Amino acid sequence: MGDGTGRRDEIIAIATGLIASRGYSSTTVRDIADAAGILSGSLYHHFSSKEAVLQEILRTFMDDTLSAFERIVAGEGGYREHLDRLIEHAFLTIEQRPDEVSIYQNETGFMMTQPGFEFLAEGAARIEELWLEQIVAGQRDGAFRESIDPRLAFRFIRDAVWSTVFWYRPGGSHTAASVSANYLELLHAGLLAD
Repeated sequence: MGDGTGRRDEIIAIATGLIASRGYSSTTVRDIADAAGILSGSLYHHFSSKEAVLQEILRTFMDDTLSAFERIVAGEGGYREHLDRLIEHAFLTIEQRPDEVSIYQNETGFMMTQPGFEFLAEGAARIEELWLEQIVAGQRDGAFRESIDPRLAFRFIRDAVWSTVFWYRPGGSHTAASVSANYLELLHAGLLAD
């Protein structure tokens, strides 16, 4: 059975790369099968449909991301440290799993509306709740300014962080850690010099 699992994982990895570069709607079952070196029909021994492949990619990504975020907020430190670690983990995820992040960014808006993909909306809502809890509690404790709308702050942070997948390239002049450090300095201190 291990061999079948290995082949299934290989197909998922191939499909992830193809969908990230071409988009879900432009990637066919034949494209995935050809890249995996199998006949199109053989793909159905592992997955019931192309949609099932995407479900597995996105479910694994969502589960892993949510688990990591849950561990961070349950860990030691205050709300500012938790928020910083959430941001750092997001940048690290972009560095380590760029194809999955790209698929999540490009496909989730539409897929959330499709049957079988309810887990996306549920996961996104839980992630927003975790991040908002840190912002709101940090405002209450005086770590963050109360004049900022917490939901807007979350959206600004979320969109700024996750959209870097479209331009950040590992191996360039920045690492996930240096992008994180720059972003956190901008978030904490602003752009204006003292």
